Amino acid sequence: MNLTRPAFALLLTLIFTGCETTGGFSSNSAARKAMVDAISKEPAGAYYVGRRFYKVDYKFWGYVRRSGESWANAKMVMMNENSKFAPDREGGKLGSDNNYEYKLLGNFSNDMVYEPASNSFYPEFMLKGAELLSATPGPIYREAGATNPERRVIPHPY
Repeated sequence: MNLTRPAFALLLTLIFTGCETTGGFSSNSAARKAMVDAISKEPAGAYYVGRRFYKVDYKFWGYVRRSGESWANAKMVMMNENSKFAPDREGGKLGSDNNYEYKLLGNFSNDMVYEPASNSFYPEFMLKGAELLSATPGPIYREAGATNPERRVIPHPY
């Protein structure tokens, strides 16, 4: 039995060493540099930038960061739509805007909201308005397939 574990580990190492990861980016990639440059040029103001992160099994909205701040500082949020519906819900197509980037008007309520599928609490964002910035923004996740709505993994942007 002891001989099979090392052999199995070696086999897995050989298999996964040959795999190529796509969909994310390294910290030195051109996509990452372009993203950092674009964030540094964002106009200052009382707004947030949100990246819709739709997952079939979860009820959170996505990641929200202050304008001019890195995605590493973004928070996964539960969206309070009492004043304004999120763009996908407003259009009647839940999740149709997966991975879209928005300029968001509103604020954090300082409340935490429970999301049962992930068994976690997330900050509540009180949405007042949303403007589409890009339907094809650059990557913000290291993990390949991070934006796949069927995938249950919840990566954090960087």
